[in-house]
Parts: sequence; C-alpha cells; structure tokens
Amino acid sequence: MGYRIERIGAGDWERLKAVRLEQLLDTPMAFVETHEAALGHPESEWRDRAAAVNGPGRVGLVAVDGDGGEWVGTMLTLPHPEEPETAVLIGVWVAPGHRGRERGATDALLDGVLDWARAEGKDRMVLRVHEANDRAAAFYRRRGFAFTGDAQPFVLDPATVTLRMSLALG
Repeated sequence: MGYRIERIGAGDWERLKAVRLEQLLDTPMAFVETHEAALGHPESEWRDRAAAVNGPGRVGLVAVDGDGGEWVGTMLTLPHPEEPETAVLIGVWVAPGHRGRERGATDALLDGVLDWARAEGKDRMVLRVHEANDRAAAFYRRRGFAFTGDAQPFVLDPATVTLRMSLALG
C-alpha cells in the first residue's frame, strides 16, 4: 500500500473536518478539543482552519491512501511563539488501519514535515505527547525525538500531563 503526502488546501475544509472528527473519536488524548466541541463549529471555522493550515511558518500535510484516495493521516506545524528557529508539531494522527512501521504512513508524514522544516531553516522540532500515549511516544523516540523533562497539565484533564519532546534538525 502506498501513500501520497500532500498539502492540505484551502478548499479541503470538508475533508479536514471529517478527518478531525475521526481523530477526536479515535484518540481524544492527543488533541486539545473534544469531539463535541468540534461538532459545534460552524462551516466558517472549518473553512478558516483549512485556509490557515499552510499559512506563514506552517505546513499541513495529509497521507492519502494510494488505493482509494482517502485521507488516512495528518501532521501539521505551527511556529513556536518564543523560539523562531523551532517548529511545533501538532495534529498528528494516522487511521488505525494504516498505523505501524510496516505501513509507512506515519514515517512518510514525518519525513515530509521534517523536510519542510529544514527547508524553512528551522533547527529544531518540538511536540507534546500525552503521558498515556505510549504508541506515539515510541514512534517519536524511534525517529530521534527525546523527552526534555518538561511536563504540563493536559488541557482537557489537568490530572494528567503532556510531555515535551524535541528533535534537533541539524
């Protein structure tokens, strides 16, 4: 099974909405909004999100199943508000049937995001992973990310924490 890695376009708001709702049901600990909240967003919010995802200092990528054209994964970045040389990885998700090293979707998405960050002159990428998301943490460690020691309460459940991970891009 092959995947194409593509940028999310401003006109992709309906596909972005559908995949976001699927993400929030599948892995709620990985995102900072609830499925219920996302269901309540008006069309204008989804259009704005799709338009902004590839704005200045950002990239939004999707893994497209080469067999059916379905969006099966996403990775996005934001500029770090205090560290201009750092990209922040967010919106990471791959559909359950497309997960795993042997499938390659997650690696292909991360390769695309890292290529973009290096081309933008970034020297580091950071992310936050929920303490209970062992699968994601293992993937990031395999790809060279390391825990920084920074932990912050998870927005949706302050009794749990998210852990910061970092990767040098040199």
